[in-house]
Order: sequence, then structure tokens, then C-alpha cells
Amino acid sequence: MERSITWDSGTIRTLDQRALPHERRIMRLTTVDQLVDAIETLAIRGAPAVGVAGALGVALAARHHTVDGLLDRPAVQVQAERIATARPTAVNLAWGVRRALTRLPEGADAVLDEALTMLDEDEQANRDASARAARFLREQCGPGPLRILTHCNTGRLATVAWGTALGTIRELAAAGQVQEVIAGETRPLLQGARLTAWELAEEGIPHRLCVDSAGPAAIATGMVDCVIVGADRITARGDVANKIGTYPLAIAAQRAGIPFVVVAPESTVDVTVLDGAGIRIEERADEEVTHHAGQLMAPVGTRAFNPAFDVTPADLVTAVVTESRTLRPGGELAERVAARIQVVADFPTPGVSFQDLGPLYADPALVRDTATAIWRQFQGRFDCVLALEARGFPIGSAVAQRAGAPLILARKPGKLPGEVVSVSYGLEYGNDRLEMQSDALAPGARVLIIDDVLATGGTLEAAAQLVKGSGGHIGGLAAIVELGGLGGRGRLTPHEVFCVHDVT
Repeated sequence: MERSITWDSGTIRTLDQRALPHERRIMRLTTVDQLVDAIETLAIRGAPAVGVAGALGVALAARHHTVDGLLDRPAVQVQAERIATARPTAVNLAWGVRRALTRLPEGADAVLDEALTMLDEDEQANRDASARAARFLREQCGPGPLRILTHCNTGRLATVAWGTALGTIRELAAAGQVQEVIAGETRPLLQGARLTAWELAEEGIPHRLCVDSAGPAAIATGMVDCVIVGADRITARGDVANKIGTYPLAIAAQRAGIPFVVVAPESTVDVTVLDGAGIRIEERADEEVTHHAGQLMAPVGTRAFNPAFDVTPADLVTAVVTESRTLRPGGELAERVAARIQVVADFPTPGVSFQDLGPLYADPALVRDTATAIWRQFQGRFDCVLALEARGFPIGSAVAQRAGAPLILARKPGKLPGEVVSVSYGLEYGNDRLEMQSDALAPGARVLIIDDVLATGGTLEAAAQLVKGSGGHIGGLAAIVELGGLGGRGRLTPHEVFCVHDVT
């Protein structure tokens, strides 16, 4: 694949992305001034591409400041700082500059060697990350063909070659697993309309454009199986800075229960920044919004809010895929649940280890993700949710809200008005009764029964008896935590049982 940026006879050779798709214009940059201008005006853009361009810029400066074999290192450092700060949000630019500077004491040739190594590494990293992300999406969504939404441009134009998120789409398309790609036009400079559509057409991949504000609507109406984007910076916590308009897509994807996957090289992960609050968001000129093709489109004097990027919080990200690993921001769901459980010995009776989920319920993002996992497991197989007193109420309510389904409460004796149906059951530490209002279920309703903990299985079994005795059908049984050593699952057959975390 032709590289979008390379070194050619002492110059930086690159494709001018401002001219596409109407003109294929090659630029040859011979000075740092030209390079900085190309980065600032988006002739060179895309986090991986600007990272490599930064390294090549240091090589260019080192050659220019070597006279009679003597390298003026302070002068190169000054030029390197100019390059590194040309655009503030993408971490790759400063990373590429710093990496090239590590070879500066060895001379200009060593700096160039490092930059050329980075060119090769970037292409390979893109291919490896794309293959890994494609495997992950097949696991999440099935074999396809997939309907994919992407945003901005993350293909060979944004990298040295192949691409990240768009590289993943290439990988899937080559295996016949892409039905259609919906590409956001991408404000402020229409990289999706001008560049992504150009690359998709070049590859013969079926695609359509949508205005940025239509992306969430496409997700909400079931037109999309997954969202794949790139990134300009990923924090230690897993927050993701990407082209403006990414955040609402992530919100829509989570609400629709579809994967939102970020594909980026390891160089985009910035462990020095804890979370999104530490990312400086670049704001661009008013004219990029108020004008079109040089013509004023808004009233004279109108100002614009024109950020180039937004930050997607980690809890909205299904996975970050790099060339070497697949990261689940905040950890796998089961691990996150386990970390929030407080085990209380000898409560409520001696010999019982009580699983206190209070800390979990204090974490809104974790409650939401747990509810989504349960909803996905039984999606389309229940009409209402029956939550069990008392600690099943919060998670049952969250699942019902996630599914848009009615919530019914099963309570201990004497707490429900009117006529009730009831059943006795055994607990790990005693006996109790469970009641439900006799008119709570519509005839033939499919019921998802939810509690917080599956121990001996007595409570869930009693709830199942209540449902069947009231003319309902069991859509499934779910709990957050299963105490596997107590064998409760065995008494719940033939019903499907799903638990997020198993304590054995």
C-alpha cells in the first residue's frame, strides 16, 4: 500500500489532504516552517501520521543544523519544540518528536534512522491492531456481514499506511464481513466526507455519508451493529479524545447495547494523563464554521464554538484495541464487580460470609454496565422484570429501565397491599416467604427474575414458582454475584441462569 508520508531525498514527501478528493496533490516539505504549517492547516493530519511527521521534522532540522559535520543541538531542540506544539490534543505528535530527539546525540543520520524505523513500525502496528480489532468485533457481533458506523478519517491518510479503525473495516471487508459503512461527514473540515468516503470508494466498500448529528439516530433506529473510531489521546483511566462528535456516538451506542470500539496504536495511550480533564482540547478558527468555500454563511460578527475534539469517558468505551492488547477501560465487568464487593464474615449469622454490594450500588457507571450485561443476555426474551427484595431492587430497576420494560417487586410478607400470592423458601441462613401482588402479571407474560446474589438458589426458585403460579413464563434468572460453591444453580434447571461474577 502506498504510504501517505515518507522520506524522499532529503524531503518529507506527503499527500496534501486539503486537496482531496478532487485533486491528488503531492507536497515536498524541505523546512520545519513548511512542516509546521502543513500540520496546523491539516495538510498532514491523523494522530499516527502527525507522530511520524514530527519525527521526520526533527530529522529535517538536524540535517539543516549540521555544518561541516558539527550538529547544533540547541537549534534542533528549538525547532523540535515548535513541531511538538503545532497541535496540542494528539499525544502522538510530541511522542514522535521526543523519540527522534533521543538519537540526537548520535548525529543527524541517527535521528533519520529512528524516524524511518517509526515509519515501518507504524504501518505494522496498524495492521496488527486492525487484525486484533476485527477478531474482537467478530466475537462481539458474530461473523457478519456487519453494519458499521465510523467517524472522522482513520485510514491510510491518517497513518503511514493501512489505518486504524478504517484499517479494521478493510480487514473485515476483505473477509466479506462488511454489509455497509456509515461515515459521519465530520466537522469542522469534513474529513469523513472528503477523506473517509474517498478511501472507502477506493477499496470498493459499500458506504453512505451522514451528517454528524444523524449518527446517533442511525444507531438508535437499528441501522448500526457497531461503532469503530480512532483516537488522538487515550488517558490512563481509558478516557478517549477523538474528533468532535465522537462522544454522542458513544452515548448512543451504549444505550443501543452495541459495541463502541477504539482502535489506535500504543503511542496514543498517554499514561501521564489520568483522565479526560487533563487533555487540552484544540479550538479552531470561527471561519471554519461561519464560512463555506470562502463565503460567509452566518450573520456578520457571529462567533463559533469550534472544538476539534471531544472526550469520551472510559465507561462508554467497550474496548480500546492496540497492536499488542485489547483493553477494557476499568477492567472486565466481572473484575470490576469483584472489586466492589465487601465480604462481611459471620453476618447475619455465624458461618455466613455476607456479600455486601453496597459499594457496587454506589458506582453509577458499574450499575449501568451490569444492568446492560444482564439485558444483553436476555434481550428480546422478556416482557417485564421481577426484582426480589431487597437488594435485587436496585439492579432490577436498572435492567427494567435499560430494557424499557415494566418493573414488578416481589417482597417479604406483609409489605404489599391487596391480594397477594406467596411461597415459602429456604435461605442460606434460615427460612422466609416471598409475596407478589396477584394481579401484577399479565397472562402469559415472559418474566426476567433478578436478585443481587445467587447462593443456595432458594429465593430465585421461589420467585420462579410465583411467576408460574400466576400464569407467567420464565424468560430467565439473573443475579450479579453467584456463590458457586453452594450449588444454587443446580436447583434452578431448566431455566437459563446468568450471573456477572462467580465467587467460588
